[in-house]
Amino acid sequence: MMFLRNAISRVVSSSSRASRSYHSSQQLFEKLNVEGLASKVNLEGQNVLMRVDLNVPLDKADDFTVTDDTRLRAIVPTTKFLLEKGANVILCSHFGRPKGEIIETGKNGRLTPVVEPLKELLGVDVKKVNDCIGSEAEDAASSLTKGEVLLLENTRFYAGETKNDAALAEGLGKLADYFVMDAFGTAHRAHSSTAGVTEHMKLSAAGYLLAKELKYLKGAVDSPAKPMMAIIGGAKVSTKLPVIESLLEKCDTILLGGGMIFTFYKAQGHDVGASLVEEDMVGLAGELMKKAEEKGVKLMLPTDVVLADKFANDANTAVAKSSDITGEWMGLDIGPESIEAFGKEIAEANTMVWNGPMGVFEMENFAAGTNQVAQ
Repeated sequence: MMFLRNAISRVVSSSSRASRSYHSSQQLFEKLNVEGLASKVNLEGQNVLMRVDLNVPLDKADDFTVTDDTRLRAIVPTTKFLLEKGANVILCSHFGRPKGEIIETGKNGRLTPVVEPLKELLGVDVKKVNDCIGSEAEDAASSLTKGEVLLLENTRFYAGETKNDAALAEGLGKLADYFVMDAFGTAHRAHSSTAGVTEHMKLSAAGYLLAKELKYLKGAVDSPAKPMMAIIGGAKVSTKLPVIESLLEKCDTILLGGGMIFTFYKAQGHDVGASLVEEDMVGLAGELMKKAEEKGVKLMLPTDVVLADKFANDANTAVAKSSDITGEWMGLDIGPESIEAFGKEIAEANTMVWNGPMGVFEMENFAAGTNQVAQ
């Protein structure tokens, strides 16, 4: 079975200060990967803004010690390649969901916990600033000479990051002339640091991690061993629609999980209590279910969910049928019946692509769906 943790529907590239969106294409990235960038441009002494994913787990005891450095190690090949070419690498990432607030510590806080681990992995000093745009970031970027690494602060300290705010994108664009995208898990999102920033770059390219994931994804989607399945999760239908629509053309079965399922339940006429719903997406969710039926694609929604009386790990919980959600209860994970049903479907698949969690997996009490489906 070919297994991919994430799927992607859109990646962003730019050339001559123009930004475009593409469906995943290996041909595109063969033309504009990081090695291609180095062959077109003498990177010595040049600033390269590199979008990475530094969302690592922190020890609950101190909210600071990195307990799993997998995502940090993943960015090392591209970073070292650029450093070997004499480029200055400016690392840019979000960290958790601070929602526009400046949070000093913890999983939604500053990126300070990753500084020392990055120094060890890269074998060079890593300077850090306390902002991702503005005078402090600009002064630090302009003072870089050759083969240095600068870490910017959490991009989601700005609420406009997730809205592809033009001012934030412009601010990031002032720090470098070249852009490398190496955060596969966020490449499909049109955010300031993934999409808008490319409008302010001379050239943009894919890093090794992104190019590798796209290569495997292309093989899985273009030449799948049947039956093919997709598991799609996450909070919002709006960010997943392009993925699901694309996979309807390829998949035999699609399993849905995460917060977006409640928009589908609403489209079916069910009460969803206090669960997350995108009201403006209810109609589209209904159309998507109809389209799947017309194409003979098995689109499976969870039949039961884990409910909570508040959005917190210590909330009171209950398990209910998807049609029996009421009151102030909110769904935060798929239920045990659904986990079992999904497991049986997964056992029948020969090719599988996965995008997004089944529940609020960051909270231990609502991680069972994601963890057990993965197993």
